[in-house]
Amino acid sequence: MKTIRPVVGNWYQDTEQGSIFEVVAYDEDEQTIEIQYLDGEIEEYDLDTWTELTITGIAPPEDWRSGFELAQEDAEDPDEPIHPDDWSGALNQLEPDEFGVEDDWVE
Repeated sequence: MKTIRPVVGNWYQDTEQGSIFEVVAYDEDEQTIEIQYLDGEIEEYDLDTWTELTITGIAPPEDWRSGFELAQEDAEDPDEPIHPDDWSGALNQLEPDEFGVEDDWVE
């Protein structure tokens, strides 16, 4: 039997149980794999148990966000800067001195 390597972000199906899950963490030093089912439940396996599972890699289900109640905006990387398409808003026309802000900082 071929063992499937756990890859964070990949989806799998346990062919015996029929359950669908995503690998959300893999600690090579501790040899643990953390998975999250479609309903949001999280479970952890050790590497020995993982190799005994009868799993197959699958494409992400269409409704994979439903268990997590995520909107499309939630899927975006929060660390990425937000760049509006149009930078010509009214606030961009204001000068700092209009707010009483001085260029020289006083310590």
